[in-house]
Amino acid sequence: MILIDPELNLAPTAVALNLVSAKRSAGPAPILSAKARHLPSSRTLARFLTEAQTAVRLRGQVTVLLTTDAAMRALNRRFRGKNKPTDVLSFPSDHLIRGTEKIAGDLAISLETALRQAAAQGHTLAVEIKVLMLHGLLHLAGYDHETDSGQMQRRERDLRARLRLPSGLIERASARPSPRPPARSAMRGRRP
Repeated sequence: MILIDPELNLAPTAVALNLVSAKRSAGPAPILSAKARHLPSSRTLARFLTEAQTAVRLRGQVTVLLTTDAAMRALNRRFRGKNKPTDVLSFPSDHLIRGTEKIAGDLAISLETALRQAAAQGHTLAVEIKVLMLHGLLHLAGYDHETDSGQMQRRERDLRARLRLPSGLIERASARPSPRPPARSAMRGRRP
């Protein structure tokens, strides 16, 4: 099931989200065409969710909330103790059952962040949302790239190829240069 946060201003979706994107980027933001910024229909996203969930072998209902950076910041602060927005959050259900259907969990995706990442990666908003959904589904299935030995990264890579998606979040993060250590003069007086 796909839910759209009522706080999202979808009337001029592409323009509003692109302005947010340009304001927050460090340099000149790559400009996506109106077609590339287009938010796919809930039906299209639900179809992909079903396909990806089957590929992941995750049973049960998954709800995806498309929301704002502000809402993601609040969720990230409340549930992870991190006071910053993020692209996708996963909330496993711990084997809940509603009626006769098992609940696999919920995902929250920031459309603002997804749009910035789509521009940076040179693909459409639709593709970025799919990449984020797949990543979140793997977390719901029990994978955790922060604690495993590369299992999630390998599984995500295989599934992206199967689902015809570009590079994933884990690969992007590992491709970023690591932060530089402080200059020697800044380290004086500190003990290792």
